[in-house]
Amino acid sequence: MAGIGPARSAGALAAYSPPPPALLTADGVERVAVDRAAYAAEFRAFRASALTLGAALLADGGEGAEGNVVSSPGSLLIALAMLRAGASGETAVEMDKVLGLPAGTRDEAMNALLGFLAAYDGDPGSVDEKDPPRKPVMHAANGLFADTGVPTGKNYLATLAKHYGTGVYPVDFQDEAATKPAIDAWVNKNTGGRIKKAPAEYDRDCTFSLLNALYFAAAWRSPFDPNDTQDSPFTKSGGEEISVPTMHNMLELAYAEGARWRVVDLPYAKGFVMRLVLPGPGEGPETLTAATLAEIAAALDTAPEVLVLISLPRWDHKSSFDLRKVLGSLGLDTTLTTTKDFDSIQSRLTITKAAQAASITAAEKGTVAAAVTRIDGMVTGLPPEPE
Repeated sequence: MAGIGPARSAGALAAYSPPPPALLTADGVERVAVDRAAYAAEFRAFRASALTLGAALLADGGEGAEGNVVSSPGSLLIALAMLRAGASGETAVEMDKVLGLPAGTRDEAMNALLGFLAAYDGDPGSVDEKDPPRKPVMHAANGLFADTGVPTGKNYLATLAKHYGTGVYPVDFQDEAATKPAIDAWVNKNTGGRIKKAPAEYDRDCTFSLLNALYFAAAWRSPFDPNDTQDSPFTKSGGEEISVPTMHNMLELAYAEGARWRVVDLPYAKGFVMRLVLPGPGEGPETLTAATLAEIAAALDTAPEVLVLISLPRWDHKSSFDLRKVLGSLGLDTTLTTTKDFDSIQSRLTITKAAQAASITAAEKGTVAAAVTRIDGMVTGLPPEPE
């Protein structure tokens, strides 16, 4: 289980983790400022895509969660958008169709979304996880580790710099003793130590490793009184009843209900909410399809606030996912097998591994969570004959 530790300073993290190699960005290319208001339609498409990914992650169930699934469709969506920026041919068509990504303005819209999150950016290492901040910390980081022996496309690097705020970390994947700790240090730093190592087994033949990290810490708008927390019965989806530490509160919350669910938005002190969905009796996680989640989101967009007696389990969970299996279940077959459609990233690049690790702690004062998505690739086959 992911533990809750004392406040960590950036200096303390640096003392235990080697710094990543120098970040190289496209020459003369700067992050483009975009107007978030101009991308309302694209944001709706991103939400629909995130719901699709979330339902697929939930259906997969992950590993190491003992029945409790913790995932970040948001982190996966950002990573896939970065990958799509270097895709062409059948792979580009497939990714757009399966994921519902907006055509033409995808990277600009993602830049606008990341810019919105940047308003809440902060150092994960400075957060006291036992006392989450009233002003939320929402830290998003993108990183690309590329092998020094394989050229990375200049146009792709320019897109990363313009819209994703990152460049490339040149590394030697054959030198595992140096490169693996560098990638792990990047993960550790950008998740405040909640996730200490990058997901997916290290591969010395890798030539490309794309990562997204998200870290969130925030206090509830109305905290739960620890004196009211007590063991209470909780009914699992299979009907089994267990006893879990349960927090209690009475609040005015946005509330909606449908034929097979009830839902509330539990607000943090500023800017964010935790959406809590309670399936009907006898309903399991399979109820929460992308279509159902979209129906729930639409209902809450116009839901009134009512007085709600809320009983919420206190929890501390983590999960990991083999994302090749998850993405395959969605039909991204060409994306996972092509050896030519990512040539603008690296010539003859193919995706070899994809994984995610996620953790969350929800307690009386607030929530702390982190996730890392990693997509690895390698060049394949013989180089083309010189002219």
